[in-house]
Amino acid sequence: MPTKSKPSAVKGPIDTPDSTVGVETLVAPGAELHQQAADETTQLTTNQGVPIGDNQNSLKAGARGPVLLQDFILREKIMHFDHERIPERVVHARGSAAHGFFECLEDLSAITAADFLQRPGERIPVFTRFSTVAGNKGSMDLARDVRGFAVKFYTQQGNFDLVGNNIPVFFIQDAIKFPDLIHAAKQDPDREFPQAQTAHDTFWDYISLTPESLHMVMWIMSDRTIPRSYRMMEGFGVHTFRLVNAAGESTFVKFHWRPKLNAQSVIWDEALKINGADPDFHRRDLWEAIDNGDFPEWEFCLQTFSQEEADALPFDVLDATKLIPEEVIPLRVVGRMVLDRNPDNFFAETEQVAYCASHVVPGVDFTNDPLLQGRLFSYQDTQLKRLGSANFHQIPINQPRCPFHNLQRDGHMQMGLPKGQVNYEPSSLGEDIKRESQTGGYRTFPNLETGEQLRIRPETFADHYSQARLFFLSQTQPERDHIVAALIFELSKCNVARVRTAMLSRLVNIDESLAARVAAGLGVIDPIVAAPAPVPPQDLAPSPTLSILAKAAPGLVGRKVGVLVTDGVDDALLDELKAAVEAAGAKLAIIAPTITGVTTAGGQLVSADFRIDGGPSVLFDAVALLPSEAGGAALALEATAVNFVRDAFGHLKVIAYLPAAAPLFVKGGLSDANPDADAGLINLPTKAVADFIAAAEAGRIWAREPLVRKVY
Repeated sequence: MPTKSKPSAVKGPIDTPDSTVGVETLVAPGAELHQQAADETTQLTTNQGVPIGDNQNSLKAGARGPVLLQDFILREKIMHFDHERIPERVVHARGSAAHGFFECLEDLSAITAADFLQRPGERIPVFTRFSTVAGNKGSMDLARDVRGFAVKFYTQQGNFDLVGNNIPVFFIQDAIKFPDLIHAAKQDPDREFPQAQTAHDTFWDYISLTPESLHMVMWIMSDRTIPRSYRMMEGFGVHTFRLVNAAGESTFVKFHWRPKLNAQSVIWDEALKINGADPDFHRRDLWEAIDNGDFPEWEFCLQTFSQEEADALPFDVLDATKLIPEEVIPLRVVGRMVLDRNPDNFFAETEQVAYCASHVVPGVDFTNDPLLQGRLFSYQDTQLKRLGSANFHQIPINQPRCPFHNLQRDGHMQMGLPKGQVNYEPSSLGEDIKRESQTGGYRTFPNLETGEQLRIRPETFADHYSQARLFFLSQTQPERDHIVAALIFELSKCNVARVRTAMLSRLVNIDESLAARVAAGLGVIDPIVAAPAPVPPQDLAPSPTLSILAKAAPGLVGRKVGVLVTDGVDDALLDELKAAVEAAGAKLAIIAPTITGVTTAGGQLVSADFRIDGGPSVLFDAVALLPSEAGGAALALEATAVNFVRDAFGHLKVIAYLPAAAPLFVKGGLSDANPDADAGLINLPTKAVADFIAAAEAGRIWAREPLVRKVY
């Protein structure tokens, strides 16, 4: 047998010939610290509870020898690491979520037996996840994309998952087209790009051949798909559902979430720069708001209507590409949702949460919407793939908060310990076997169904342009301009001329001026020939509620104001600004030449929240420039400081400034900016901090937009 060599211990980061000691003194580096920690708390163990004596070194044949296969601690640790990642969602991969509560505000027993909508003032837990649709998990928050808005209600009758979006309609009318839509929107299969964007040939080729998508296209080309924050985003159930009361009577319903902070968006150039400055902008915003106690809140609203009212509408309520304007059926506020706790572990909760459109409770039922019908299968199937087992409901974030029991057994990752010999029903062998309930159990609404078995769309689904026109004409002028600019940008990324021409032939059916403006931006001079329309588009009454700006309310609550300072900043002015911003419900962030901060004129050290290059103006809703005389001149030599001002002006933000900031305007090419003609330029020596707050509460300076970018 080989002679045993004396083991060697590594005393530092470098293994030297002299680093050998006797076996009795062999101690892993840092082990004494770990041992102390273990003695004071609990012993580190394997997943089987075996105490671990050394978590720093693999088991080897000699100090420099090969690692032994028998090292079960290493194998368990590495194996767990190797399997830490589960397949990401095909869609909605990038998301962020939070815990909270839903509070019922109205007794709805007249229209639904749903337990959580019976008793005003009663609260139940929820877990809400927001997401982008097309991008992979590692994509950026400010992609132009639909946003998912999924809420898991933990009710006393089981879990209800309201899985929706921030847009009330969808691209397609039938779920059989969903794989085609997503394949067209995702990266090209031969090159695996572009990531998290629809500005490429395959998407627009699909859209140009699928006119039912035109209404949704108007929404995704609007600012709705570049929201300012998850906290400032509307949510919709998209489909028409049923509510069923205890007497078995049905009422149609559409679900809405309305943010307390109102819907707000950024503009496209700003979104691009936010993605570069902070790709986690939405995630960070949601986390920090909850962490700071500024809990996001939404009103839960219903649009309810009868079969007779549905029949009287100029479209089919089973068509997911259509909406009911609020002017036709007003929203009814019946509850509120508050998110007040961040997840403890992103993977265990946000990543493993499994929403299923089929998860409903007694009192909530489905309709024959063919897109919804397909989702009832797809979501369950997806969770089986992602989470690897039919037992995904046993993961803590997915478990009901009410008692649950059935006779399902076994399967991968069975985490319960079902007892007894009975795993079937009916049975007479177990006293505690749960039974079905004819009175309290879920009962499907007995809708009468007749007809031939056909693969066909109803004629009532054939109008693809009227609501697209309605949406476009309901927007304010800046919002229409942004839709035009978005279409020009996206179609300019298409290399195939046929795709651009085909899209113009569709757009002209929505609005001739829209098509002409997009054509001008693309440089198309040939006449636009309208594509055939199965149903001629109708002129519907505009709906101002479809516009973010038309229904916007002034205010700074939940917003952020950035103030750029240098050494010598005026103490009193900075204190006044901070107090005014916080009184308006916003947060003030200090941006300085160094992260350490600045020394004020009064000798006080003010810590910085951002160094200039890490805190560009795109991260804030309004900005103030408060440099000293020497500081303003020095900042003009910093490209990041000049860009801070140039971008704030170009993104139509309200800017308060001191004369000492003049070199920044000059260097940024803004020396002609006229505070007398621009309500967003607040010269603090001549105006007050209160004027700045009032202007910032009013929002962006839309009148400035034609001065900073071409409008077709």
